[in-house]
Amino acid sequence: MTGIQSLLAIGAIWLFALISINFNSTVVHNISIEVENKVYLTAFSLADDMIEEIKQKAFDERTIDFITPNAEQLTLDLGTEGEVWPNFNDVDDYNGYSKNVGLPYLETYHVSTAVFYVNSNDPNSVAADGERTFYKKVEVTVTSKYMSLPVVLSFIFTMK
Repeated sequence: MTGIQSLLAIGAIWLFALISINFNSTVVHNISIEVENKVYLTAFSLADDMIEEIKQKAFDERTIDFITPNAEQLTLDLGTEGEVWPNFNDVDDYNGYSKNVGLPYLETYHVSTAVFYVNSNDPNSVAADGERTFYKKVEVTVTSKYMSLPVVLSFIFTMK
């Protein structure tokens, strides 16, 4: 083998190594994106499951048996009235509720909920302290150490 042939062989090996390294890093990057997508999809499903569970409950403690036409008759303090999960009976019982959900293929997810009275004209605006409305916003937040950002789903419950 001459000097030029040796140089060409070394160049070909170097080019092959460079392409292999780029290919491997691309494969690893795609796998990490795939795993992250599965984590976020699971988190979204957990948040949606919580909202679906809350949809099965009464709007307010005072509307379990009868609907009231007056917002001032609704519960002022959002939270449990002595119930513990899974015996919550109205939407605002979930205010401050949180749980850890462990899945066999991943670490634990943390699911937490917050409930707010919101203004009827602007559901993104929380009602003033002491103001009750016929609109409650539920925010479900799911976090995991494998997620860079939390998943937050919200739903507006109304009695009207």
